[in-house]
Amino acid sequence: MFFKKKEGFKNLEDVLKKFDEVEKEIEKISKNLENLKKESKLCIHKIAIVRYNPFSNVGGDQSFSIALLDDYNNGMVITSLYAENGNRVYGKKVENGKSEYTLSEEEQKAINQAMQQK
Repeated sequence: MFFKKKEGFKNLEDVLKKFDEVEKEIEKISKNLENLKKESKLCIHKIAIVRYNPFSNVGGDQSFSIALLDDYNNGMVITSLYAENGNRVYGKKVENGKSEYTLSEEEQKAINQAMQQK
């Protein structure tokens, strides 16, 4: 990448010129890395799932709430409630670990577990 072909340096001036080019390339790469670090904070990194049985007449923990959050605890919580007569799915926006919608105990538990992750 820095040295694309074998180069014979004829003098110190050529070497210094090459070092300047390498320094500029490293600076560019460093800026790109910083941008990637900033952008990655907005990606989903924190995930937690809570499985449960909300209805006594349905066996097993087939219902769940899953929290999907970024580094700022923004994202969503998705809940799937399984019952004998069907399945319901709900999604709620999460900002700073809170939602403008009323959260069930399981949804809040999933959010809390996700927020504990680093």
